[in-house]
Amino acid sequence: MQTFDAVVIGAGAAGLFCASVAGQRGLRVLLVDHSEKLAEKIRISGGGRCNFTNRDAGPANFISSNPHFCRSALARYTAQDFIALVQRHRIPFHEKHKGQLFCDNSSDEIISMLVHECDVGGVTRWQPCTVEEICKTDDFELATNRGPVRAKSVVIATGGLSIPKIGASDFGYRVARQFGHRIIETRPALVPLTFDAAHWAPFVDLAGLSLEARVEVGEGKARGEFLEDLLFTHRGLSGPAILQISTFWKSGAPIRLDLVPAQDLSSELAAAKNSSRRKLGNELAEILPRRLAQTWLADKAALSERPMPEVRDRDLQQIASGLKRWEITPSGTEGYRKAEVTAGGVDTRGLSSQSMESQHIPGLYFIGEVVDVTGWLGGYNFQWAWSSAAACAKALAHPSQSSH
Repeated sequence: MQTFDAVVIGAGAAGLFCASVAGQRGLRVLLVDHSEKLAEKIRISGGGRCNFTNRDAGPANFISSNPHFCRSALARYTAQDFIALVQRHRIPFHEKHKGQLFCDNSSDEIISMLVHECDVGGVTRWQPCTVEEICKTDDFELATNRGPVRAKSVVIATGGLSIPKIGASDFGYRVARQFGHRIIETRPALVPLTFDAAHWAPFVDLAGLSLEARVEVGEGKARGEFLEDLLFTHRGLSGPAILQISTFWKSGAPIRLDLVPAQDLSSELAAAKNSSRRKLGNELAEILPRRLAQTWLADKAALSERPMPEVRDRDLQQIASGLKRWEITPSGTEGYRKAEVTAGGVDTRGLSSQSMESQHIPGLYFIGEVVDVTGWLGGYNFQWAWSSAAACAKALAHPSQSSH
């Protein structure tokens, strides 16, 4: 039986980083993953350029049923810390939008950096390798298809259910339940929203149209609001605004959209009534993308053809308020196959916010997406991977827990 100080299960962002930090702190680390390919989620992220962090990442950019849990880890390993690592490896990057940092060239550079950091730490990597069973006596004993392993600590970094075609599984949740942890119900997040076909029929022809919009959902503390680009699809809505709001959306709840967020539409239409002889349809097409204006007025053909001075104030007000506060209820989402992350996961009330260690089972840790901490779109989920991994690795490397 082979013996290690720690076994990290899952060689994605959190697992690779945790293994590298722990290895460089002098622990004997085994990193295992059931997939042949390494870190596919890093590879495909950001259109292949990996939005590896957000310069402004802080606790307010994350949702969890235990909102303060992420504070400690994020404070102790920051976006600036990871940026320094990227710079040390001379990986060129740029800021795209609202603090989002991307590689200039390819996500492969981040994967290579993490593998190099693991190599420096002497990390043993087994891939593909399936963990069939985990038992706990004094130490942990793992049955794998490469033989039995013993370790003082086990780190679960197996991610969520998003994008099953690249190997996502429920392994982490099964282990958590096995050792008495509660799972906050999981759901697809950062995902396009879909609508009932009959209700969406008038908007199908808008597929491909993009515009800036303000989107909000929920009330009080559960309320989310974002000003980002919105994209119409054949089945519903996508684009950054919708991906952001999807994390806050609960089944059956309506979403509210302002399709002209930068303008006071009521005043503009009132002014146009006094100064323009154009038809309402043409006037609206000056303010909105033409296809959207035509679709919006499709069931008001007579009104659309009316010259502005002849349109009743009440009708103008109705059109303005409809576009400024369009309320529609999604029927669902595009599901895990299109979701960038999984919301919910291992209940953080059973974990230490300092170290990510189980409060039930000493030596068992959960990091990254498997935990009930979900970041906004824009590099925040990678930052959670780095921060939670660093918190865990530094706890693992504490002399009292190490067998060195």
